[in-house]
Amino acid sequence: MIRLEPWSARRIEAVVQLWNGEIGTDFPMRKELFKQNSFEDENICKQASAIAVDDEGNVAGFVVAKIYQEKHKVDISRTTGWIQVLLVGESQRNQGIGSTLLANAEKYLKKAGAKLILLGRDPWHYFPGIPVELKETKAWFERKGYENTGTEHDMIRKYSVHDEIKIPNMNGVECCVLDLADKELFLDFLHRCFPGRWEYEAIHYFRKGGTGREFAIMKKEKKIIGFCRMNDEQSVLIAQNVYWAPLFKEKLGGIGPLGVDKRERGQGYGLAIVEAGINFLRERGHSRIVIDWTGLISFYNKLGYTVWKSYSAYKKDV
Repeated sequence: MIRLEPWSARRIEAVVQLWNGEIGTDFPMRKELFKQNSFEDENICKQASAIAVDDEGNVAGFVVAKIYQEKHKVDISRTTGWIQVLLVGESQRNQGIGSTLLANAEKYLKKAGAKLILLGRDPWHYFPGIPVELKETKAWFERKGYENTGTEHDMIRKYSVHDEIKIPNMNGVECCVLDLADKELFLDFLHRCFPGRWEYEAIHYFRKGGTGREFAIMKKEKKIIGFCRMNDEQSVLIAQNVYWAPLFKEKLGGIGPLGVDKRERGQGYGLAIVEAGINFLRERGHSRIVIDWTGLISFYNKLGYTVWKSYSAYKKDV
């Protein structure tokens, strides 16, 4: 007999163990990452999230569901719900556990105001969709009414000691690492040009004690016109493009997101700010770099990046 328990950190060890037993070969979970993304996020819908436990007290599965609840006035929908992760142990499948967890999540997300549910893509997400190799999982969600809306990718490149990357030298613009003194200037730039997730993530980054070292910025006439985020093992938050760092022996760096003021586009600034970010990471000793959640395959191909992991995006109106 399976019962649902409220979402609680007291089960974190067992939940992480279940994750790693099922998908840890490709997506190795760390306790500190799971705590950051699935317990400390203010947007977790606690009624919609649950742990399935059997008669012997073993964790058979779990679901984490979210809806935006923070007071920050950023451009994030308050009527979108997210299923961050739904996982059932292989030996416990085909008993209705996944269906029970999903029904519970959908019920309470809808009660909390959700009109649309996305798989992944949440604040502090793990995936921008279902990993494409999980064909049975995709088919299962499709039977539950979820619609495939496209494919997203993670990309990767391994640099050798002979691969030279330089900060682009372009007339009238300067690329540098963000100085904490420019924090408000940077946040104003994001609010004006990229309201929503990127602004939201930067706000939390500074709240956590970020110093600016994770952002390459482009200045023109003392104004910020572009940025690129760059993450590594020293970052104050475990960021998306270094989630799966345990897969590698060497230190992993991450690039993205990036953006250029729309009034300044079409001049090669986007590629330039990415090259600057890569240069700063290379200077910090990173020879392997990941770019997460992108559809810009040809753009990053220009810099020698190739597709590493792919995900199928899904949505459902409720």
